[in-house]
Amino acid sequence: MKQGDFFNVSSPCIAICQLNDNGYCKGCFRSREERLHWKKYTVQQKHNVIRLASLRYLGVLRALREQEEKIKKKIQEKP
Repeated sequence: MKQGDFFNVSSPCIAICQLNDNGYCKGCFRSREERLHWKKYTVQQKHNVIRLASLRYLGVLRALREQEEKIKKKIQEKP
């Protein structure tokens, strides 16, 4: 057992409870099932959910950056 297994993992909820186009919470990036079952999850499962939510968040940031670059490129191409 690891030291982290003895401590409860706080919910990543930041009270922005709206869904994005992929069905994930816009605030914490958890799925509906992950939000509903949070209290039942083991410490390891909670850490995994947080890891997955972090990856989803990074994906959204990456997509926004790409979109911003496309817009900048279009602006620069205009005569």
